[in-house]
Amino acid sequence: MPFDLSPLWISLKTASLATFITFFLGIAAAYWMQGYQGKWKSLLESILISPLILPPTVVGFLLLLLCGKNGWVGQLLAPFNGAIVFTWYAAVISGTVVAFPLMYRTTLGAFEQIDANLQRAARTLGASESRVFWRVTFPLALPGILAGTTLSFARSLGEFGATLMVAGNIPGQTQTVPMAIYFAVESGSFQEAWFWSLVILSISLFSITAVNIGQQQQSKDVRKLKSNSAKDQKVFPSSRFPDSPTSPFLQVNIQKHLPNFSLQVSFTADRQTLGLLGASGAGKSMILRCIAGIETPSAGQIILNGRVLYDSQKGINLPSCDRHIGFLFQNYALFPHLTVAQNIAFGLPQSTPKSAVKQQVEAQLVSVQLQEWGDCYPRQLSGGQQQRVALARALINRPQALLLDEPFSALDTHLRSQMEQITIATLEQYAGVSLFVTHNLEEAYRVCQNLLVLERGEAIAADSKHHIFEQPQTVSVAQLTGCKNFSRAVPIQVDRNGVNQVQAIDWNCILTCTHLIPPQLVQVGIRAHQIVFLSELDEPIPDNAFSCWLAATSETPHRITLFLKLHCPPTSPNDYHLQAEVFKEKWQVLKNQPFPWNIRLDPQRLILLE
Repeated sequence: MPFDLSPLWISLKTASLATFITFFLGIAAAYWMQGYQGKWKSLLESILISPLILPPTVVGFLLLLLCGKNGWVGQLLAPFNGAIVFTWYAAVISGTVVAFPLMYRTTLGAFEQIDANLQRAARTLGASESRVFWRVTFPLALPGILAGTTLSFARSLGEFGATLMVAGNIPGQTQTVPMAIYFAVESGSFQEAWFWSLVILSISLFSITAVNIGQQQQSKDVRKLKSNSAKDQKVFPSSRFPDSPTSPFLQVNIQKHLPNFSLQVSFTADRQTLGLLGASGAGKSMILRCIAGIETPSAGQIILNGRVLYDSQKGINLPSCDRHIGFLFQNYALFPHLTVAQNIAFGLPQSTPKSAVKQQVEAQLVSVQLQEWGDCYPRQLSGGQQQRVALARALINRPQALLLDEPFSALDTHLRSQMEQITIATLEQYAGVSLFVTHNLEEAYRVCQNLLVLERGEAIAADSKHHIFEQPQTVSVAQLTGCKNFSRAVPIQVDRNGVNQVQAIDWNCILTCTHLIPPQLVQVGIRAHQIVFLSELDEPIPDNAFSCWLAATSETPHRITLFLKLHCPPTSPNDYHLQAEVFKEKWQVLKNQPFPWNIRLDPQRLILLE
């Protein structure tokens, strides 16, 4: 053991200070680079990580050019008789530069692992960017940040090449442990070299092992909490819902250029829930994100209760935190590091007294019947419970509009039915504007009063759900609302009795209609469950009655789909005209009847499509 232990204290001092500086610089650079999307991003990224790739001697030489007496920093300090080269400060600078890339890359990776919806949810709850960072981003990235800090400390502790060139080997001033090892070997003092090697190896391994143990313990805690997850129960919320202005009204007229198509919609919504119905990728969720301020439209205007949220011509684009809009994300976006009570309270203003916060949170917990779960974490809850927490969180700050983005998609069939009833009860009592996104037509029919049907970014229908389902105007709308039977059609002149008739070309029949024939008729349709099966006792034979044969069947738990061929027997399972749906009880009777069967296409149920 050497008598002089100054290399150890110098190393610990320089590495600690370098790590302290790197901690803040690395976090700031990673946070900024995550959001930067400029054309210089690749170049900046290369510069930031270059000390990790370049040989330490090259880094030291560049620092020497920068900080020497002829360098920019050296000339800046010359009037004050100051110097950096060959001082303890130079060792700190060297350690900071070589350790920075590790801190930066590790922290950037931790930031990128965070679900972006968590940050978006925080903004829609009224949180400023600084609050989003300190309450959501930083805590969730903390394990990665601590790992980066440990790696940075170990890297700066072992720095040799750059430090030697910039700080030199001055015993008691700049001689760190790596230098002591090098010069001990050079002088033949191998026992001293062994001692310092074991010291630096022990410190580095201890630091890294401590981080690994912490991460393993965290994983065990997560698994333990997940194993304690409880089953959901059927609940119905109380009437404690936010107050909204009288006659709430949302006006949306926006355009948004997307990779595959352009979103261009114009609609209004009021107290009655408006459902956005369409296939996946039709632009439904993008509309909600534009309204909430998560995405920015290319052009247009969004007005909520007379307040302009976005106007491209006037240059108005309120941030999410100022829009007073509640957003229920598809994956709920609960903050995993906060308890249920803390999640719900997140949307309240920071100036709210603690007593008021506690009172309002308890009221929301009671309203969703989770009063026993306030101190638990989201990972301890079932999917239905998580959704109720997310709904309570969205409503606690009394938003003027509530946006629900496919809230049932992550639930199983049983929970979906329960949560659907809870949501319907919630929306009935909610006094603001509510928009509900779904691609499930039955779900849209049960939850919403009005519908906006979307196809590739355009609204192809907007009306009450009853009118859209009963009398869709176009083939696309009919398909989206579940109609499966279509035939090309041409109108036939009204007969002497004033009855409308059309010729169904693909079904090879003439159909009597009760509705007026549109001037641009292209197809006729009928829904599978509206096809009527006739018995031999039906006299006289009604209009639109035809004989048919069964080509194939398809079974679900409660229904049978029958593929029917009109007029003559089918030649193959794919040779059919119509699909009819019947309950299994009806099928037990029907399957024993001899062919041909007789069906009727009710004139009042026919859909005439433009």
